[in-house]
This record gives sequence, structure tokens and C-alpha cells, in this order.
Amino acid sequence: MALSGSPPAGSADSPPPGSAGSPPPGSFARTGRGARLLGGGRSGTVISTASTIVVLGALVAIFLLAPGAHAVEQAFFSPEHMWQSFIGNPQQGYYSVGAAIWLNIKMFIVAEILILLLALLIALVRQSVHPALFPIRILATGYVDFFRGVPLILVIFAIGLGVPALSLPVVSNQSNAVYGVTALVLSYSAYVSEVYRAGLNSVHQSQVAAARSLGLPQRQALRYVILPQAVRNIVPPLLNDFISLQKDTALVGILGTIEANKAAEIYSEQVFNFSSFTVAAILFLILTIPLARFTDRLIERDRRRRLAGATP
Repeated sequence: MALSGSPPAGSADSPPPGSAGSPPPGSFARTGRGARLLGGGRSGTVISTASTIVVLGALVAIFLLAPGAHAVEQAFFSPEHMWQSFIGNPQQGYYSVGAAIWLNIKMFIVAEILILLLALLIALVRQSVHPALFPIRILATGYVDFFRGVPLILVIFAIGLGVPALSLPVVSNQSNAVYGVTALVLSYSAYVSEVYRAGLNSVHQSQVAAARSLGLPQRQALRYVILPQAVRNIVPPLLNDFISLQKDTALVGILGTIEANKAAEIYSEQVFNFSSFTVAAILFLILTIPLARFTDRLIERDRRRRLAGATP
């Protein structure tokens, strides 16, 4: 029996058989990747292409016709300086931006793993209701409030300059990269823990009740029922956070670590040209754009799954 207000089965307005995943009327969903991107149809493709050419042409014209266009081109887009900064020359006193980006990648990978683990622990502590964990919940809440409120650059300074000054065995003798990663983990874990909490709260209570009706202990219900569903819901926002994390590894350079941005800065100071920063920006774009498009794809897939489930 059709719902009130829905077109009768078999009518011209009803979706064809087998189109359970078709978007409901009035939604913004499109069928086909090209249609979603360009607006749908051959005419949409032509209009989108033409408008893109016009906009890009206008931006290029504004740049080329500006009085200082040549000076900016030499300062930021010099092919010679871009190549020299990319390959580096230690004998001339500057480092390779291309080689330094690998340190950003390694810091990103290590920080990401530690953030996922620490943030999950914080989220689980804050979600717990056991009376004995009340003091720990207070500490976890204070941790999240503190590191979400303090700018990341100040956390990096505090860890990178304060911990070595303590003169503690082992702890105060680490590299600046280690202190930088520590600051990233402390700061980002506060944000990611809230993403975890949102995912845990998004799991319907009926799922928890069903797990209990099967006789599953609380730990097994959390592991096999709640967490898998929560993780599926939070993957897109997590990936967005990690896109920001990849860029913020450049802030570790303020401690003196030779990562891509610091290598670009040293080159700029040596030759008085900013093309090295353009190289660093391009390298970060190469790292972040694929992850951004992958995130968009996951968000779109999740949206289509939810729309399909909501379609009567």
C-alpha cells in the first residue's frame, strides 16, 4: 500500500522497478558521477565546461594584466628556483624540499595512528557511566576542553621548548620531530575524541538492547555491535581531520625540524626568492587532494546509502 501523497505504483511519476536506490523526489541526488559533478546531461556538461573556461581565463587575465605580475611570477613561480629548491644543495646551505616532505609524511602516519588510539580511549572514558571512573571522566573532559581551546602552535612551543628544559632522563633528549608529533597527538586527540563520541551516540539504543538480549557482555557488545557501526559513521569526518593533520605537520618546523615548509623557508632566506614555498604548497596538494576526493566519495556513498534506506 502506497504511503499518502506518494504516486501510485506503475504511474509515470513513480520510479521504475528495480530502482530502490533512486533518490526520493525533491532530493539533490543525481544519477551518475558526471551528472553529480557537472549538473546532469550533455547540455550541463557544455555549460559547466564553458563557465569553467571563462572563470579560469578571467583569473589568468587579472594576474597577467596586473602591474606587478612579472615581479610576482619571478618571486613565486620561477622554474629555476622551483627546481633548485626541490632538489636542494647542502653545499649552498639549503635543503631539498622534495626530500623534506618525507618527514611530513612520516610524522603524519605516526601521529595518525597514535591519535586514533588515544582519542578512542578518551571517548570511551567520557561515555562510561561507572561511578568509579568519575574522576577519570572529569580529567578526560578537562583534557578535551584544554586542548581544543589552546592553539596548536602554542602547544607545539610548550612541548618543544618546555619538555627539554625539564632535563628528564630520556624524555628531554628526544628530537624536535618527536616533540612536534607529541603536540599534534595531544591537540588532535581532543578533536577526534569528540568525533568518536558523536559516532558512539549515533548508534541507536535498539542496537544496544538487541546485543543485551543476545546475552553479550558489555565489552563484547561494544566491540562487535556498537564500535563497528560507530566507525562506519565517523570515517568521513575522521578523514577530514586527517587532511588538516597532514597540513599541520608543517608547524613542527617552528622547532627547527627540517620538514618541507622549513626547507622552503631556508631556501627563501638564502636566495631571496619565494618559489620554494610554491614547491612546498604543490607537494602538500599532491598529498591532500587524493585524500580529500576519497573523503568526498565516502560521504557521497554514505548519503546514497541513507537515502536508499529512507526511500519507501
